[in-house]
Amino acid sequence: MGERGQVLDRVMSETGTTQTLLSRWSGVHQPSISQFLTGRTELSDEMLERLLDCMGYRLEVIRRPVEPVLTRSEQRSWRLHRQLSTHLTQRSLKEWRPQIEERLSQLRSRVTGQPHTRNIERWGRLLDSGDVSGLRRVLTGLDRDSIEMREVSPMGGLLSQDERQQVLADH
Repeated sequence: MGERGQVLDRVMSETGTTQTLLSRWSGVHQPSISQFLTGRTELSDEMLERLLDCMGYRLEVIRRPVEPVLTRSEQRSWRLHRQLSTHLTQRSLKEWRPQIEERLSQLRSRVTGQPHTRNIERWGRLLDSGDVSGLRRVLTGLDRDSIEMREVSPMGGLLSQDERQQVLADH
């Protein structure tokens, strides 16, 4: 059972609410409630709040910054790509496009295995669509997906050597 399912289960127990009664109050089918409780179906914050409301509870989500644990290589890559994002615009993307496409071609010819080949294709789709905000999310993201995308980044060589050295020295 996921964390949200545990919260739902605890409140149902505290309030003596059965799945059938909660289904009647909320309009959510009882089998769906059962699946939320067992973890077979993902329970969103919105749905959890809807179900808790029916039992006289509110959902409080506490958000706090958490520094991720990155390897030295992941940290360096993130810092360099983050710096590159400061230059990223539609115009710079257009100027960089030949170099990025050449790098993508090189990566396609020598990289094998997942998730790398899939991520190379994702870079290509982001480039083809001109998705500056999507590119910026990958350049600066600290989620596992962005980290893995940067492992096969076609953005090498776009920062000047001086700027690259400055970014790495600032650590």
